[in-house]
Amino acid sequence: MRKEVKEWWKQAKRDLITAENCKNSKDYYACAFFCQQSVEKGLKAIYIAKKRMSHGTMHSLIHSLIYFATEIDMPSRFYIFLRQLTPEFV
Repeated sequence: MRKEVKEWWKQAKRDLITAENCKNSKDYYACAFFCQQSVEKGLKAIYIAKKRMSHGTMHSLIHSLIYFATEIDMPSRFYIFLRQLTPEFV
């Protein structure tokens, strides 16, 4: 696995841990934000691995979870969840 993919995946896991910590401290706004960040970074890791692109070449891409899900052929049953999670980035 490429170093860049590993780094994105590692950060996705860290953001998930942060989200869990925020949930436990009842900081729900931050929990939602870090959940979204975790999913986005995980999808980016998969996208980079599948498309063999570097983050530098896709840096200007939108932060759309649906975009990355579509690009990596994620099953559509997850799209409702991704649409609900996306506004938490803002």
